[in-house]
Amino acid sequence: MITCDNGVFLLKTDAFSALFRVSPHGQLEHLHFGAPVEASDAAALACKPGLGWGGAIAYDESNGTCLDVLPWEWSGAGRGDFRESPICLEEGPTDFCYAAHRIHRGIVPMTTGLPQARGEAETLEITLRQTDGLELTLYWTLFGGVLTRRAVLKNGTAAPVHVTKLMSFCLDLPGCFTMTTLDGGWIAEAHRHDTPVGPARVVNESVTGFSSNRHNPGFLLWEDAGEDHGRVYGFNLVWSGNHYSAAQQSLQGLTRVMGGVSPDHFRRTLQPGECLETPEAVLAWSDKGFNGLSRQMHDFVNGHIVPPAWQYRERPIVFNSWEGCGFDFTQNRLVELARQAAGLGCELFVLDDGWFGRRKDDRAGLGDYWVNKKKLPEGLAGLAEKIRAQGLEFGLWFEPEAVNPDSDLYRAHPDWTLTDGLPPLLGRHELLLDLTKPEVRDYIVENVSAVLDSAPISYVKWDMNRHSVALGAKAYDYILGLYEVLGRIFGPRPEILLESCSSGGNRFDLGMLCFGPQIWCSDDTDPIERLDIQGGLSYLYPQSTFGAHVSAAPHAQTLRTTPLSTRGNVSFFGCLGYELDLKNLLPVEEVEIRNQTEFYKANRLCLQFGRFSRQSAADGTVWQVSREGKHIAGVFHRLQHAAPGYEGLRMTGLKPGARYRVTSRLQKLRVGQFGGLVSHISPIPINPNGLLLRTADRRYGMEDGQEQFTASGAALLSGVMLQPRFTGTGYDKTLRLQGDFSAYLYTAEEETP
Repeated sequence: MITCDNGVFLLKTDAFSALFRVSPHGQLEHLHFGAPVEASDAAALACKPGLGWGGAIAYDESNGTCLDVLPWEWSGAGRGDFRESPICLEEGPTDFCYAAHRIHRGIVPMTTGLPQARGEAETLEITLRQTDGLELTLYWTLFGGVLTRRAVLKNGTAAPVHVTKLMSFCLDLPGCFTMTTLDGGWIAEAHRHDTPVGPARVVNESVTGFSSNRHNPGFLLWEDAGEDHGRVYGFNLVWSGNHYSAAQQSLQGLTRVMGGVSPDHFRRTLQPGECLETPEAVLAWSDKGFNGLSRQMHDFVNGHIVPPAWQYRERPIVFNSWEGCGFDFTQNRLVELARQAAGLGCELFVLDDGWFGRRKDDRAGLGDYWVNKKKLPEGLAGLAEKIRAQGLEFGLWFEPEAVNPDSDLYRAHPDWTLTDGLPPLLGRHELLLDLTKPEVRDYIVENVSAVLDSAPISYVKWDMNRHSVALGAKAYDYILGLYEVLGRIFGPRPEILLESCSSGGNRFDLGMLCFGPQIWCSDDTDPIERLDIQGGLSYLYPQSTFGAHVSAAPHAQTLRTTPLSTRGNVSFFGCLGYELDLKNLLPVEEVEIRNQTEFYKANRLCLQFGRFSRQSAADGTVWQVSREGKHIAGVFHRLQHAAPGYEGLRMTGLKPGARYRVTSRLQKLRVGQFGGLVSHISPIPINPNGLLLRTADRRYGMEDGQEQFTASGAALLSGVMLQPRFTGTGYDKTLRLQGDFSAYLYTAEEETP
């Protein structure tokens, strides 16, 4: 609901409300963003500056009005507010004042090719003007659990205007906050970092040309909050390029927060009558801690960001060929991999890099999307037919934004690459194509579309494996070009499942999710590292957007050896896939993978779209998903300690008065991992390096941590005791004996009276 009463604007849902008013001088004065309130609360919620603060610049000397000490929904520059401004013009100060407003049913479509949220909504449009004719239109769009904001600047003057900064939103919140950001780098994305917000500005920014693995555009502000308690604000951008967000507390205890396109190398010239539109910003609030905020954001992404054809639609179990064969494959090898993958329960086979041009390694071929007939003599259509005969769908990898200097495309069009006038710098032996050029966009659209239409391809992995120092002033237009390309290719092909990737999570953002429903989280598939990566992303993104694969151990990124069951259990909290050489699997591992895929299919809707929550645990982490009376909790540990104490499991979202049957997922231990300890439970001595143990290790597993019991919802909400972990005293199938890097899954289902 959006209302306006005598200059007081109220935007209200069951979850939150936003309240602001037009000040006596025409600025938009912020009053409240948080728990639901009424418009009649405006006077009580307004800041009372009293006699003001010495040293301030008076906007109006007759009544002591000072812009620097009041909270605003938007602020200009050069008129006495010395806090950071969301807008900068080379022409000088800005002072926008209220001119008009409209309330729209639904969204107001964007006009410059930027993606935006979809679905049922209500929008408030407020027009602000300067005396010189510049016009700023601000939009607040109210969805069920979040609020989106954006700005459009129109040059209504008779001369060009040069814009060097225009944020999507600006907001002054009373309070003392901590900012949580998701930071890292390649194979270490989205790690949570907490920074207190004080008088010094705290900045979260990417200047790599893309939303980046260094600093995700989403962030949180919170006061005295935990997973299930306290007030938390969440912010994000529907944008895939350079971004900027900042928070800074004033002397008066007001925290100015803003976000939008990074001003680094940003300069737009608006001719008379032209407009500049910002990406959409997403704002949410919860008084139920981080999990409450995550629920608001997850529901919004699943229901309003991902393409309509894939909203709440089950994702298939993928097998990706890369780790199994890399560049070195033949059609027969791929078909054999597909046969094995189908037998293990996979549903979609993805041919990764190496199928096109003269692509025998990563030094050549990018840009040449003709099929390599030496590897695939029957082409993609022939391969797809054989893959589908195994009962699998067929998917394909592309890297369309890049080009190798050793390629037909580069030799024909070296001017199509991004350049800053200096000698080009390579990353992974490649350059980026200049998507600001129409002819480059046309080439990508025509070539990728032709491939997709040449065979029954139901999935695309869209990769991009480098930053570019040459983007500079072209960074903004490059992303607009990318969005145009994605829209032209996948708009007419909504049934293709698009998974975007950029060396893992280098472009994990809401902009990319508007075109495809999932993103490859990280090239790091070590499940212990994924606890931090997927756990960090989960604060703002739902698990249905996580590409999460099981790979071989020791892991290529950490050299860590982890149980196959742990690799599966972590990947369950995402879109499950497998990426390893299947011919090296032991029979006991094949059994474990079949058990994993059966469990995942039986619980897929809950695992992909269930309400996600995080909990802390002794020496570990607990993730839980809940949907339609089913609750699945994963208990993850890192290192095993001697004589560990009792461990409880506290679940959330259950009915206190109901009875639940709790069952642990069946998983087995590799016999060989116990070495000589097996002799302690064997009637005969066993050589830990001998043939007998090696044979047993290949074919037999020892049941681990089996548990089944009933309990009331009240008991599970309070916390029930789990079977002990290994205490150095022997083996029993009910004990949890996984050791280091263990993971156990527990399903609680309500019993029918």
